[in-house]
Amino acid sequence: MMRRRTVALGTLVVLLAGCSSSTPDSTPPPTGTPSPSVSPTTPGRPTDTGTALPVWAKVLRQPVNGEHLVTQQRKYVVTRGSDEAGTTTITDRSTRKVVVRHVPASGFVAQSPVVIDDRWALVEDIRSDGPDPQIKIVRYDLTTGKATTPTGLPPVSEPEIGAYDGTFAYSSTDAKNRSCLIVAELATLKSRSVTCVAAPGYVADPVVSADTVTFSEIIAPETARRCKRVLTAALSGGAPRPVPAATSCIQWSGATLQGATVWSEVGAADPDQYQSKAYVRESGDSPARPLGSVVTDTIIACGHWILWETRTVSSAGEETYQINRWRPGIATPQQLYAAKPGVALTPMTCQDNTVYVEAAYLASTPTYTETIAATL
Repeated sequence: MMRRRTVALGTLVVLLAGCSSSTPDSTPPPTGTPSPSVSPTTPGRPTDTGTALPVWAKVLRQPVNGEHLVTQQRKYVVTRGSDEAGTTTITDRSTRKVVVRHVPASGFVAQSPVVIDDRWALVEDIRSDGPDPQIKIVRYDLTTGKATTPTGLPPVSEPEIGAYDGTFAYSSTDAKNRSCLIVAELATLKSRSVTCVAAPGYVADPVVSADTVTFSEIIAPETARRCKRVLTAALSGGAPRPVPAATSCIQWSGATLQGATVWSEVGAADPDQYQSKAYVRESGDSPARPLGSVVTDTIIACGHWILWETRTVSSAGEETYQINRWRPGIATPQQLYAAKPGVALTPMTCQDNTVYVEAAYLASTPTYTETIAATL
């Protein structure tokens, strides 16, 4: 059964409804879907493991109710329309030929992300309203456009999927009604269960890096004993390890890379759940260092870095959003990007060591969105 989240990135998601959020309540507004104009920038390997700031490239500019970039891969670009169901289009970058146009079944809405590699793509649709909520996943062969249901995978029970290139993680409910974290490979569909939590507890918030999956475990939900904590597990195997919290039972989500974890904490009863307090541990037994406030649920790993978004408000009440990054070995985070006042940012995605983010220019006339990318 799908569970509704207690935090939704309201202003960042609702403004850009064409990119379905991780919140199952979101439904894109109906509109036309003009063809995207995608720049020929090519993601590649990390260009610098030091601290030199990368150059941001403009990838896709569209009306707010137009096409939105889901991700861009070496061979393919994935966009999503603002029609009611969120039609997903996968286009060959070299020929500009559409190889997949995925339209969800009636009553279903497409969900981000799309897991993709050089041959395969996994698309998720959800139906969260009504008496029979469902989650469907479809795998496309990008060489033929043929769709199949990957029956060999444990069923998906929560709408959140964490992905890093061709590796993805999600929640599944097993035969004992336990919520289990599954890690799977897109190309082979091989999977393993990392850990399981007895009902009514569940696992959520999977974030995958090059070497680790980070996730949350919630026990006794909807009770005074509710506890949410963050754990990590190596993609190579082994048991998960908890990330010691600064404050017990209010961890939200995080990302881990090379043994270091950045995570956020916010209580279920906190009046402002759109922002969290962030911390970093360079190893499992090192002390926690505070990183300030972050926008909840925006911490990801990409290339050699862990990234997150922040929000500041001026004395005049003007909002601005920023993107920061950190990696083991540097003392303080770097500011990677600063949006202009009044420009909202969607949560980031990563593909092929390249980070993508969409900015909504809502104070402009006409309003528009622009996706930008930086190879890290």
